[in-house]
Amino acid sequence: MAYYLDEPAYTHGEPLRTGILLINLGTPEAPTGKALRPYLKQFLSDRRVVEIPRLIWWLILNGVILNIRPKKSAEKYAQIWSEEGSPLYVHTKKQATLLQGYLSTKINSPYAVEFAMRYGNPSVESAILKLKARNCNRILVMPMYPQYAASSSASAMDDVWRTLLRMRNVPAIRTLRNYHDHPAYIEALASSVRQHWQQNGKPEKLIMSFHGVPRYTLDKGDPYHCECHKTGRLLAEALGLEKSEYMVCFQSRFGKAEWLKPYLAGTLEELGKQKLKRIDVICPGFSSDCLETLEEIAMEGKETFQHHGGGEYHYIPALNERDEWIHALCSIALENLQGWVSDQWDAAKAAQESELTQLRAKAMGAKN
Repeated sequence: MAYYLDEPAYTHGEPLRTGILLINLGTPEAPTGKALRPYLKQFLSDRRVVEIPRLIWWLILNGVILNIRPKKSAEKYAQIWSEEGSPLYVHTKKQATLLQGYLSTKINSPYAVEFAMRYGNPSVESAILKLKARNCNRILVMPMYPQYAASSSASAMDDVWRTLLRMRNVPAIRTLRNYHDHPAYIEALASSVRQHWQQNGKPEKLIMSFHGVPRYTLDKGDPYHCECHKTGRLLAEALGLEKSEYMVCFQSRFGKAEWLKPYLAGTLEELGKQKLKRIDVICPGFSSDCLETLEEIAMEGKETFQHHGGGEYHYIPALNERDEWIHALCSIALENLQGWVSDQWDAAKAAQESELTQLRAKAMGAKN
């Protein structure tokens, strides 16, 4: 088996494009135990995700977790699966399609948008190969995580670098590190909350819940905790909230180690015991709704809060395909594409240059 990936056919003079690659976390192919097992194995084998010594973790993962968790996870996925498929897949695909359209109103030079999943399909490798097949010699990589974390954003970049290592003709690469404090992103979040409140009224407290990570990652220099709190503060300021009117929490704790606090589950239990009449929960760390937001937050969170005496519980959906979010995504992309794309590109002039390039190439003996 050859080490290097096959290069796409090359034609002299063919216009070069700029590629934009959206990368989200991932999803199984179906809500079944059979489909969950390879997905979970890929996800939980990532050194960025689990930092336990390899041998010990291999025994735990293959001897225990992969024999128990796929069935349980499949039951949860079945509750949120749509006719179109996994919500995360569906939303990310639509975002890529909408971004392609929105960018066409901003730039004239050739470009292409693809999306990929860090775990599962479409893979990062397949998406990069699609972009190269469309003659993209420059690619902007956009992990769809607002807040940077080694276990999410860095892991997505790892997959990009692994793919490039096997290429002869490596494209130029730019990477989006984060957008946790980007004004357009904050305004998109605030707009979604305002619209929800216009339709349903305001709660006693707004809970901003982010995906949790082990506490030691903060101690070792991961900026995720700080970026989550900055997002929370900026969103609260945009909404005009006092400190007593909102909280930042962390969800999805796994294992016995200490994770970032306060834990969402414990917070919901306490607020329920305080007999709050209504709370709203939003997850500003997710650009698309997925298993974690739709099942753990919208369903399990509601049950926890109300079981302990709480009143109304509203989950405010992720930004998904909201117009304000796609505009924000377009703005973020354009800021990172400066010098690579242009609204002054002339198709007729480019065609002339392409023809001249082909003639020169043929004069030197090229077949294509």
